[in-house]
Amino acid sequence: MSSLSRELVFLILQFLDEEKFKETVHKLEQESGFFFNMKYFEDQVQGGEWEEVERYLSGFTKVDDNRYSMKIFFEIRKQKYLEALDKQDRAKAVDILVKDLKVFSSFNEELYKEITQLLTLENFRENEQLSKYGDTKSARNIMLLELKKLIEANPLFRDKLAFPSLKASRLRTLINQSLNWQHQLCKNPRPNPDIKTLFIDHTCGPPNGARAPPPANNPLVGGIPKQGAFPLGTHSPFQPAPPSASSLAGWMANPNPPAPHAPVANGPAALTAPPNSAALLKRPRTPPSTTPTVDYQSADSEHLMKRARPGVQSVDEVFVPGGTSHPQNNVSPDDLPKSVARSLNQGSCVMSMDFHPIQQSVLLVGTNVGDIGIWEVGSREKLAQRTFKVWDITAASMPMQAALVKDPAVSVNRTVWNPDGTLLGVAFSKHIVHIYAYNGGSDLRQHLEIDAHVGGVNDLAFSHPNKQLCVITCGDDKTIKVWDAATGRKQYTFEGHEAPVYSVCPHHKESIQFIFSTAIDGKIKAWLYDLLGSRVDYDAPGHWCTTMAYSADGTRLFSCGTSKDGESYLVEWNESEGAIKRTYSGFRKRSAGVVQFDTTRNRFLAAGDEFLIKFWDMDNTNLLTTIDAEGGLPASPRLRFNKDGSLLAVTTSDNGIKILANRDGMQMLRALEARAYDTNRVPPEPAVSKPPVGNALGVVSTPGGGGGERPNSSSMAGSVMDGPTLNMGGSRVRPRERVGNDHSGMEGGRTPETKPRIPDEIPDRSKSWKLTEITEQNQCRTIRLPDSLPPNKVARLIYTNAGVALLALASNAVHKLWKWQRNERNINGKATASVSPQLWQPASGILMTNDISETNPEDAVPCIALSKNDSYVMSASGGKVSLFNMMTFKVMTTFMPPPPAATFLAFHPQDNNIIAIGMEDSTIQIYNVRVDEVKSKLKGHQKRITGLAFSNTLNVLVSSGADAQLCMWGTDGWEKRKSKFVQVQPGGRSPSMGDTRVQFHNDQVRLLVVHESQLAVYEAAKLDRLRQWVPQNPFPAAISNATYSCDSQLIYAGFVDGSVGVFDAESLRPRCRLAPSVHIPPGVSGSTVYPLVIAAHPAEPNQFALGLSDGGVQVIEPLESEGKWGTGPPADNGTASGVPSGPASGNQGSDQTPR
Repeated sequence: MSSLSRELVFLILQFLDEEKFKETVHKLEQESGFFFNMKYFEDQVQGGEWEEVERYLSGFTKVDDNRYSMKIFFEIRKQKYLEALDKQDRAKAVDILVKDLKVFSSFNEELYKEITQLLTLENFRENEQLSKYGDTKSARNIMLLELKKLIEANPLFRDKLAFPSLKASRLRTLINQSLNWQHQLCKNPRPNPDIKTLFIDHTCGPPNGARAPPPANNPLVGGIPKQGAFPLGTHSPFQPAPPSASSLAGWMANPNPPAPHAPVANGPAALTAPPNSAALLKRPRTPPSTTPTVDYQSADSEHLMKRARPGVQSVDEVFVPGGTSHPQNNVSPDDLPKSVARSLNQGSCVMSMDFHPIQQSVLLVGTNVGDIGIWEVGSREKLAQRTFKVWDITAASMPMQAALVKDPAVSVNRTVWNPDGTLLGVAFSKHIVHIYAYNGGSDLRQHLEIDAHVGGVNDLAFSHPNKQLCVITCGDDKTIKVWDAATGRKQYTFEGHEAPVYSVCPHHKESIQFIFSTAIDGKIKAWLYDLLGSRVDYDAPGHWCTTMAYSADGTRLFSCGTSKDGESYLVEWNESEGAIKRTYSGFRKRSAGVVQFDTTRNRFLAAGDEFLIKFWDMDNTNLLTTIDAEGGLPASPRLRFNKDGSLLAVTTSDNGIKILANRDGMQMLRALEARAYDTNRVPPEPAVSKPPVGNALGVVSTPGGGGGERPNSSSMAGSVMDGPTLNMGGSRVRPRERVGNDHSGMEGGRTPETKPRIPDEIPDRSKSWKLTEITEQNQCRTIRLPDSLPPNKVARLIYTNAGVALLALASNAVHKLWKWQRNERNINGKATASVSPQLWQPASGILMTNDISETNPEDAVPCIALSKNDSYVMSASGGKVSLFNMMTFKVMTTFMPPPPAATFLAFHPQDNNIIAIGMEDSTIQIYNVRVDEVKSKLKGHQKRITGLAFSNTLNVLVSSGADAQLCMWGTDGWEKRKSKFVQVQPGGRSPSMGDTRVQFHNDQVRLLVVHESQLAVYEAAKLDRLRQWVPQNPFPAAISNATYSCDSQLIYAGFVDGSVGVFDAESLRPRCRLAPSVHIPPGVSGSTVYPLVIAAHPAEPNQFALGLSDGGVQVIEPLESEGKWGTGPPADNGTASGVPSGPASGNQGSDQTPR
């Protein structure tokens, strides 16, 4: 087959994949033999579809092609045979032995005999070589690893494992280009050509002539009715028939039916679409030229290239000369926000975002650890942050209290502003809704706490039924509830869904207020504010998680959802028919996660899919464009436009947010950044009085405040830029309104003639910044933990994963465990510096002491690791490794007697039975506790191992040693991938001596490297250093230990002079210094007592603990009034450093604080 023919097959494969022809695409892969789809092969193997596995393989290789192929087929058939034996299906096993495995007897007769003898065993695991065979699922996964290696090594699969890089819909693009070329050859080219078929070349007939219709017996196109035969609805000179009672328009026109439920058509009939408008042209996008270039995705060509999906009927767009389906605005695709203007580091995975409705550069964010933040994206400043806590535990229901005790982890499901931005709502994954009052700037106050639903609260929205502001929620308890936003009193409960309710969408048509709701079974219902039940009952495409939204003008309804199989659907609804009007194409098969979408400017739709942001014109079902936002996006990024569409916030895979902007958005952000600097300048710069102008937010303001002076920081807290109300002498004054409602001459509601002042040069704001110094204990919260045992220097220190206890390992091999009790002063029982804990011991009074036979523990290198459920601790102090029960302190087992001694321990993040053990002899042993066996021994260091860290995202183990070397090992086969020696700046301390520690950032991609001579951040995949900090004033001493905070936003570092530094994790710039006097007893110098180890709380990012050289343990937090450790240095102009990153992952389970 020629090269072009081969490339045509790839184009067809891409088309079939985009159109979701599931079986056909894999059939073509197999028959052509051009592309081996490893993901499909893995799915079939894991599903045990052995016939399909071999059929698919047969397109690429046969059993006797080479030794790799023979091994591939043998492993598959052997697994099939063992599974039959495991199910005691001996008849099937014999059949497999004779038909499938017999072919291998001619190559290895002894092996075939051994396989045959398995039939004689009651359990084939009695065979020594199969004694470790686990369950079916794990056995298939282990076999898959072997198969992948064999396939990659097999020369017959060379150049067949990677699909070529193609732009989306490449085949459609080529067809369009061909049609454009044909159109340019027409003698009388029409401006709006009518393309009815691809089967013959296109020609434009005479200007007044009519083209003959395609053959009526065409099985694909079908009969094309005459144009006049189609019901044109509002475009027709005749009035449409009254809507049915079951349609959206019907129940709104008759909001009070006599029966509790309006009639609903059975089955899919409720979604029946109007007749197909295939003969009518879509509106072409025609650039001004004599022979225009036209996008030929006409209704008929779309019909030819689109596969009808069960239960989802679409209606193509209707074009009538002289009229359009929807009024057009003057917005072009160039006005979409596509340029990355800001990068914000939230610190934990962002779950929900919403721009302020008035202050359009203020962004509300909720995360997977339950905290919320408010960002001013113009100045990159986080105005306010709140971590999750129950405001009034006494008012909480018993189910809620039980849920929080069972699993205290809480995520934000939804954050949203009310229409005027004075309130914000937060829906959490457990029971609760929080409503905050917001008065601009950092003024965020608790307003209402509602125990809303049993289980998770999945969505939240504000609405104004009966001219009263209400909060609408939905949850896992299958209900929708309406609450008074002022008092929190429940007003309505809507019941009728048979599955947890996933989303709500309140809206109104004229004076009728209603709510759409969607459930995870795909049902869409609509409710009026009464107790008469749902008015409609539709099926959403995909039949799973779906969200709905109206265009900004409220005239068009859209929904976006993803099925359980990962197929995503973005559709527009015909409200008058209760049917799908159009289905937008361009989603990748098997989306990772539920795809999120948003609308803007009454013209565009955007959704996050395939690590991209995808845009559509509302009037065209084809993908308009895609952008990758300079990379770093997750598979299904969340996104949100601001009100005028000049900014777009999108989540990143490194727990951050990128702000994309168009030209107007860029101007607005620059103006806000300049203004943020100007308001903080001392003395204030005189401003020239200017007439009122419209700023970038579309709000009339007077520069200089009309008094010739620039507003100071306190007045800005209540300005139009910083809040919807002005605080003046305790009274609240509304900001001045927009001037008039006439937007003629404006685009998207903005004033085109005037722009905000953009300074030519933004001065260096770092000159006004100063490091926060804490020198007294009363400047923070600190507590020295009680200790009745003899003092010995603290060698290792770790918080439990639940954050309720601290575990220390002293240099004498004794463990100490402090637990915080739940009481009135400490409601959640978490570790805190405000309450003293108890030094805990079991009733037996025994101490948890490591094996120290034939060793001096003072000379040993201690190591410790905690299981994910806090039930077991693994520890060593130069002797055997001991496994302790954390409840009884009893030794459950010991292993690995020296020499060599263990020097570092780390649990495998996906299997608690696998432990990586760094040894004194520079090796790393991969040990399986369950079978008491060393699986692998890794060699690459020259001195003892001092640090180990796993990454789930990269599937690697990174090790560090006393030789100042970093090594990276693949966790699939434990092969060494890369190594690098720690770098040092000229004139700095040499890292060749002393311990080197490693710890992964929450994104599991960046790596913190700690040595007494430096702090450094590396990109782990390449072991490339991204940035470095070396001791210097005000931290001139050597580093003793350092760790990330739980959200990876900060780095806590201890120094041998007794001081502690708090660093910004992104820039490695110090933001706070704690003097030795804060944590060292009076009269003792820092040169003799200093922090040996430092641990970060697993849930409180501003809490850390110190293990001191005098045996003391100190817990330290900032004052409640401060809430954080100082302020970071101003960010550099431009976006933050673009560090490659991946999704957050689980705990690392090592000496360092688990993540």
